[in-house]
Amino acid sequence: MNLLKNINTKFVLLHLLFWVTVWLFFAYFFSYNSNNTTYVIWFSSFLLPVTMIVSYFVVYFLIPKYLLTKKYRLFALYSFYTLVLSTYLIVLAIFGSFIFLSNLNVTNMPPMSRNFVFVLILVYLIVVIISFVSILNHNFKNISRNKELQNKILEAQLQLKDQELEYLKKQIHPHFLFNTLNTIYGFAIKKSENTADVILKLSNLLDYILYQVNKPKVSLIEEILHLKEYIALEKIRFQDSLKVKFIHNKFDDTIQIAPMLLIPFVENAFKHGSSVNGFLTIEINIVVKDNKLDFLIKNSVLEDNTNKHKKGIGLENIKKRLDLHFKNNYNLEIYIADNLFNLKLSISDINNLRNE
Repeated sequence: MNLLKNINTKFVLLHLLFWVTVWLFFAYFFSYNSNNTTYVIWFSSFLLPVTMIVSYFVVYFLIPKYLLTKKYRLFALYSFYTLVLSTYLIVLAIFGSFIFLSNLNVTNMPPMSRNFVFVLILVYLIVVIISFVSILNHNFKNISRNKELQNKILEAQLQLKDQELEYLKKQIHPHFLFNTLNTIYGFAIKKSENTADVILKLSNLLDYILYQVNKPKVSLIEEILHLKEYIALEKIRFQDSLKVKFIHNKFDDTIQIAPMLLIPFVENAFKHGSSVNGFLTIEINIVVKDNKLDFLIKNSVLEDNTNKHKKGIGLENIKKRLDLHFKNNYNLEIYIADNLFNLKLSISDINNLRNE
């Protein structure tokens, strides 16, 4: 069946050329120390069909049905039967040539054609070569198919990662905007003179969200500037009931991170933080040294609000983004002590950012 599937013009021409070459190969060896050209031509012609039958049987039946399917015992058994049958056909070719071509005169036979072992080795040399090439071709096709499959799987995984990142971004944006719009709504109700200032600061944040967040990377300095914009908005909302301490060291302005990577942590602190002794206390510390980013944020929290704080939607999403961007390259530590919710993010190789 495999042979019939492969039959086409190119197949026929290539095989025809190959078997003509084999015939010439036989004729060359059997003509050694012999001038009986007629005998050599006919004997090579008798031997060629035997070689073809054995070769095609091995390549298109034994190998695919038994060897490649790891049925080694059956392969060995049928190979033995094939050897016996081909040996019988070779003997017939030798004796037939002896009877019809040499007139029963051994001296008329070319020396190489009288050596049965040599003839058998010559035939099976061709069979082995063809079988070896067939197995190599099969392995090459399998490797190519496996690589193609791996590439498709990798491409599908990358598409899934991209889709997941887009999904996470779409979750972060409404969450972030919801809190800020609530602030504006509250000022509008009160007709506060700070409403215009809040809207201006929000417009800057919207510009960052709508135009910068789609970039694979933004500078850490830019992220910090928008952190300050966000904190300024929250200061207006909380007024005298908020204590914020924001510290960061000087670092190379070429340092880049994923956009909106740190803002959700700060947003989470404001959303789930609690007033203790009349104040919501938030401390932020950013240190970049030796290509390592350490981000620490603390906020006051009541004991009965700690579980809710840990399960904030923004925090869960940012964990997923960290896995996608810095997998095996970051450490996120969360703990609560002395009515303070502590979150510490360390990224050991900040420049090793996976593109979205």
